[in-house]
Parts: sequence; C-alpha cells; structure tokens
Amino acid sequence: MISSNEFGSNSWELIVHIDCPYEGEEKESTLQVSGDLHVGGVMLKLVEQIKVLRDWSDYALWWEQKQCWLLKTHWTLDKYGVQADAKLLFTLQHKMLRLRLPNMKTVRLNVSFSSVVFKVVGDICKTLGKCIMGLICKNYVAGIRRSEELSLLKRSEDTKKKKRKEKNKEPVIEDVLDLHDSPVSLGLPASPGLYSKTMTPIYDPASGSPVSSTITWFGDSPLAKQNWNNLAVSHPNCTPETLAKMYQSRTLVDKAKLNAGWLDSSRSLMEQGIQEDDQLLLRFKYYTFFDLNAKYHVSKLSLSSGSQDLAIEVETDEVEAALSNLEVTLEGGKTEAILEDITDIPKLADNLRLFRSKKLTLKTFKQYWFVFKDTSVSYFKNKDAEHGEPIEKLNLRGCEIVPDVSVSGKKYGIKLLIPVADGMNEVHLRCDNETQYARWMAACVLASKGKSMADSSYHAEVHNILSFLKMKSRTNAPQEVSDLESMDMKPECFVSPRYAKKYKSKQLAARILEAHQNITHMSLMEAKLRFIQAWQSLPEFGLSYYIVRFRGSKKDDLLGISYNRLIRIDTATGDPITTWRFSNMKQWNVNWEIRQVAIEFDQNVSIAFACLSADCKVVHEYIGGYIFLSTRSKDQNETLDEDLFHKLTGGRE
Repeated sequence: MISSNEFGSNSWELIVHIDCPYEGEEKESTLQVSGDLHVGGVMLKLVEQIKVLRDWSDYALWWEQKQCWLLKTHWTLDKYGVQADAKLLFTLQHKMLRLRLPNMKTVRLNVSFSSVVFKVVGDICKTLGKCIMGLICKNYVAGIRRSEELSLLKRSEDTKKKKRKEKNKEPVIEDVLDLHDSPVSLGLPASPGLYSKTMTPIYDPASGSPVSSTITWFGDSPLAKQNWNNLAVSHPNCTPETLAKMYQSRTLVDKAKLNAGWLDSSRSLMEQGIQEDDQLLLRFKYYTFFDLNAKYHVSKLSLSSGSQDLAIEVETDEVEAALSNLEVTLEGGKTEAILEDITDIPKLADNLRLFRSKKLTLKTFKQYWFVFKDTSVSYFKNKDAEHGEPIEKLNLRGCEIVPDVSVSGKKYGIKLLIPVADGMNEVHLRCDNETQYARWMAACVLASKGKSMADSSYHAEVHNILSFLKMKSRTNAPQEVSDLESMDMKPECFVSPRYAKKYKSKQLAARILEAHQNITHMSLMEAKLRFIQAWQSLPEFGLSYYIVRFRGSKKDDLLGISYNRLIRIDTATGDPITTWRFSNMKQWNVNWEIRQVAIEFDQNVSIAFACLSADCKVVHEYIGGYIFLSTRSKDQNETLDEDLFHKLTGGRE
C-alpha cells in the first residue's frame, strides 16, 4: 500500500526561471510546493535551493502568462491562482531604462519595473534633481518639483516607421548619461560612474591630460560642471536638415496619434510591455503648471533656500500689513489706505463693437454700450439705456475665449464661443485700443472660469495681457536689422516649415531680431516666464487630442482635453463644435466591456464616446488626472494624495 506521503499529497512541482543578469543566461529551478504556501515561502525555498551568496532583496516573482508581479508575499499560491503550468520568473525589480528628456538629452538610470508609473515618475524626478543640482550647486534640492504633471510616453509608431526608412543612412551616435548606481542619487560624495557610447577622448582643461568619460560627469573638475549644465539646459537650435529628419505632427490627427503612447499611471512598466533598456520619453502630460509665478520660480531655479525663505517672508509681511490695517479700522483709527467695500462687485462699462457670426453674411460690426458685471456681459443700444432692459445678456461661465488680435494692424478683437444645447454661439467683440482690450479680455477669461473681476488675479491678468501685446509690437531697430549679412543665424531653425516656405530668410531674420528687441532688457528667467505666458494665451494651449466616435454619430471627431474642459472638434476643419466644462461635470464612468466613456453634466446633458486612436483608459486618466490636479492647494509643504489620484484615474477593468 502506498502511503499518503508518497501519493495523494497536495504538493506539486513548480518551475521557476531565475534571471541572472551578471551571468548572461537564465537558470531554471524546480520546487515542490503546495497551494497553501505563501509567495514569500516560495522565494525563501528558491534562494535556499540556489545556494548563491547574493543580495536577493530586490528580487521578486513575475508571472509571465498573467503579465503581473506577485508582490503580496503573504498571499498564497491558491489566492493568486498559481498552478503547475505557471511560468514564473525570479527577477530584479529595478532595471535600467533609457529616458529621453524634454531637452532632447538621454539618460540611463535604474528604475523600478514593479512600481506603478505614477511613483516611478516621482522617483525619476527626484533622482534627476539630486544628480544635477547636487553637483553644480552648493544648495541641495529634493528634486524636480511637481512630478505629477509629467509622465512617460512611448514613441509613436509613425516615428519608428520613418526611422526604418532611413536605416541605410549613417547612424546617429548619441551620448547617454548613465546614472546606474550613481553615488549622487544615493546622497554620497561624487565618484566615477558614467557610461557613454562615444569613444572620443576628452582632455582636462587644467592638466591637459586625457580623462575618462566617468570623471567628466561625476568628478569635481570644470568638465563635470559643464556636462551637468549641458544636461540641465535646453537643447541647442538644430539645423534645418536635422529638423527635417525629426518627426513633426502636421495635423491634429497626427497629434492625436502621438497621445496614444502615454503609459498607464496605475500599472507598472513590465505590465505594459516595457523591457530593460527600452527608451521612453519623459514629457509634461498635464498642462496645469502649479504656482507658476516669477517671484517663486526665481528662487526655485536659483536653488537658494534663503530666497525661498525671503519669498515666504514677503508674503507673510503683506498678510500682516493687511491684518494691521483691519485692526486699526476696528479700533476706530485711520489706515494709510482706505479699505474697499468687499461686497461691491466691480464692473466694466464701455462702448464696444459687436458682430454675431452667421452663415452667408458680411462681417459688419455695430457699436453698443456694454456692461460687464459678475460673470455676465449685457449690451444696450446706448449709455442712456443702461438702466433699462438689455438687448441681450450673455453668461460667459464655461465659454471659450479666443483672442483675435493684430497689433500691427491695430485690431483688438475677442471671440466668444458660448455653449448652447445644439453647439456653440459665436460672438465677436472689437475694442478700440490695447488698454481697453486688456481689461475686457481679462474679465472674459475670468468669467469663463466662473470668477468675477473681484478676484485677486484680475489685475495680474490685465498686466500679463498688456505685457504680451507689448512683446508682440514691432519695434524699429535699424542698427541691428540692417546688418543681417554678418549674423550667423538660420531663421529656418526658429520658425515652422510653413513659414519658412512662405517668407524669405531675410524677412524672417528681420522679424526675429525685431521681436528680440522686446525682450533684451529681461533676465533669462523673466523671458522664459513671458514665453510661457504667451504660450498659455494661445487658443489651443494645453489641448491633448484624441480621435473618437460619439454615440449616435456616423463620423469620427476629435476630442480635445484641457485642464478645465472637453472640446468636440470637427476633424476636417479643426473648428470647435461643442465645449463641456469640468466644473459642470456631475460624474463620468467607463464601460470596460464596450470600451466607451460616458459623462454626465448639469442641465441633463450627457455624452458618450468610444476612443479610436488610443485606449479609453488613456482618456479616462486624462479627465481624472486634471480633476486631481485641481485639488492641489497653495501649501508648498503638501504631500500628494496618491490614493486619490488612483481612485480618480485607475478605473476597474
């Protein structure tokens, strides 16, 4: 008779492959296990059977068929569903990844392939910040701030196809900064640790002797500081030939295809098919830049803790001064400045010209008396009729504000796209001068966000608009423009291809130099912030496009997702059809079976669409991500609520 120990037991054989990166091949081990054995026990048995002295703390089990990590070591094999036919790999959780930064530089660093992408991006930003700033600055920083605004992007298939066509050409040699086991990232003193694909000898300017590539990055020599500075700054202007080889999205459809490559923030790299030493792009995903202002970012980029303390002290002094004035007023005294009535809502009243867009009609403007108050604008026949009933009252909450400005032509227009049940009503306003335009434009922008002119940001918005108009104005600089021949500048590197074909090089160079005269008096930081403000003022700023099919529609449309709204866009013309604000959203959900996103808004408005250019999870994460970012407060010491992010973006498939 066969004993139960020899036959009929619940144990079975489990084959585990062992990843040995230093030995160049995988090993295989067979374990006798049972379903009630926990994952930690399997790993312990495996290490005891291997009998190799090594640090196994970073190893974990990867289930190849299910494409998932077995990270909950207290779970049993039965709970995970692991059986004898399972293909398990005992491998490192941290592996090398090549990362292309926004400034076109490439780094190679050790990242976790088992953590979710949201956490990986945060760790990457900390590592880059520590490595770069810890070497070139005396003051230490925790890393790149606001990592939640960035994510990892896979290159589009279109760019890969284009590179395949050019495979017969000479390969481009790319310098790769290797941060593997970087002592700087571990908080240790600098020492050699760089790998580079180039074999060109580099000479130390102090001694004149050849130095290794590792010393040129991590040493204390001037070369090290120069290399880290090169990594920290933007990529130099490329030649027209190089630009022509780069993939450029020509249409909104092309842009929609690029957005299909965003990784799922709630899953790990290996779960999404990313392998060791693959290349990903680190890019800004959410265009809602938190606390972006000159005063704070000057201290941020100078990396001076003293400047940050000073900025906080200045803000504190302003608050204390306001409290002091309030205290004097309550005691019956007089303050230096008269306190305004906080219950009084400011208003604008002026003569403007109006035109309502209609088909097959000439664009003729007619003058009316306009009154702007709260988030609505009313217009009357003339000033005397202001106290009567208006001709029309336009509620601007949730509308689209599009500037229609030509400084050289002295045209200062505002296009209002007001959402209605069947689409968008288009209204054009025309101002007389820059000052009037800035005041009304700022009021319209705030009203579209649900804010009135009583908001503290109104005057700053007016100032930014005026500064932007001044920057766009053409200045006469004959002494600089007349000497174009002696300047080593290729205008084609600064403008888009369609403008390079439309104008001659001399015309473009003159225009570039004229525009440059408007910012020569600015510091580098101020010029960069002014550039971002100009970018943010563009109608299409921050829009991420996807090709979708709306429920009930027979044709494809584009869906534009911004930080505060969704826009349905006509694929053929690029014109907006309908806008829905996040502030009016009641709920949204995803039907994972049919891969359809459904959203409900106020006033019984509901939409549903299937995403064609990307997985619906990408769109779902965009919406939830922007809502998550809107919950951030001004407290600089806040910690991100990662659980809330995953609740809003993770979904359940």
